[in-house]
Amino acid sequence: MSAAPRKVLYITYYWPPSGGAGVQRSLKMARYLPEFGVEPIVLTVDAAAATYPVEDPSLSSEVPPNLRVIRTGSFEPLQVLSRFVGGKNKIPYGGFANKDKEKWTQKLLRFVRGNFFLPDARKGWVKYALREAARLIREERIDTIVVSSPPHSSQLIGLALNRSFPHVRWIADLRDPWTDIYYYPDLLHTGLAKAVDRKLERKVLEQCDHALVVSPDIRRMFAAKSERVKAEKIHVIPNGFDPGDFDPAVAPPQDVFRITYVGTMAESYRPGAFFQSVAALRKQGTSLPLRLRFVGSTRAALEPILQAYGLQDIAEFIGHVPHREATRYMQESNALLLVIPDVPKANGILTGKLFEYLGAARPIIALGPVDGDAATILKETGAGRMFGREEESGIREHLQELISGFSNTARTQPAKYARRELAGALASLILS
Repeated sequence: MSAAPRKVLYITYYWPPSGGAGVQRSLKMARYLPEFGVEPIVLTVDAAAATYPVEDPSLSSEVPPNLRVIRTGSFEPLQVLSRFVGGKNKIPYGGFANKDKEKWTQKLLRFVRGNFFLPDARKGWVKYALREAARLIREERIDTIVVSSPPHSSQLIGLALNRSFPHVRWIADLRDPWTDIYYYPDLLHTGLAKAVDRKLERKVLEQCDHALVVSPDIRRMFAAKSERVKAEKIHVIPNGFDPGDFDPAVAPPQDVFRITYVGTMAESYRPGAFFQSVAALRKQGTSLPLRLRFVGSTRAALEPILQAYGLQDIAEFIGHVPHREATRYMQESNALLLVIPDVPKANGILTGKLFEYLGAARPIIALGPVDGDAATILKETGAGRMFGREEESGIREHLQELISGFSNTARTQPAKYARRELAGALASLILS
């Protein structure tokens, strides 16, 4: 007779119908954990009360029918503030990629967010989630909770539960840096606000039983936050891809060489070297016509660059699309563009997009730190190459090689980054 599955309370703000990269990690973990003897109970926010930057209702079909999902209310001042200063449906993306940061209204919004709502403006969910989490722990006899963030205010739920239920293990899944996130300066914190935020960050890292991060560099960053943080309790479980999200029958075009970028783009990304190389290659002449496709929130940041290099006639902009449609766009490409923001501590940035690109199995042309964690994964998997922002000629030569051998550009999916394997790593920690 097999043992009963181990129940775990999985607390996450982002859950379908929320869209974007953040929801994928929790959704896939909850989907595959039962295969390893762990029964997750998901606690999340009521979608009607939430402030999601982007929605993808299609993801709701991926929630297993037997998975228990409990939703609570929330108080969301960001929803009111965003509509007041930016109009309806203007919740900012991470990094403010959908905002004109020079407008005084947006500066006001960022200042209010950065100083009156610490660690973030979604902290209004905490008291609602805390009450329900305490009930579930008692009634379901749960001995382990996983709290996934951002929003990092969700980790305040873990702090409070840790005080009330000291016997319950707390795994803090920190998908992004906290006070070191690349857009942190845009929040216009005062010195006092920064001090308060850093103290909250340290308390979470010191008091959680285990912390999960997505890259080795972020692990080093968090371990250095306090002498009381033991590096051995911080575990690297990267983001990944689900092979089931990709259709092996989808092929790249044969009559053009299409390069696709999926996601958001802000000024800090500085992708100019790539477009300079494309313009030079186009002038030089290629065996196949070049085409550029951008899926997501990119137009405001990229249109001026495309015009500067005379590339607007070969570019196509597509807005936000459901996740399955985004993966199809990736597969309908001859190559994929990845850009790491040009910001301090960029070496540890491992976007969820990188792993989706691995699942699409198309060559990756990347711009960013050549000694960073993303570059290491590209080299390890043979999935693509990372270039520095001054390597225009290297990008151009690499593009020429890809175009010349376009029929041989297919790659294989690296199994170690499949979502099921990564859920197995989390299950091992839960069951240990």
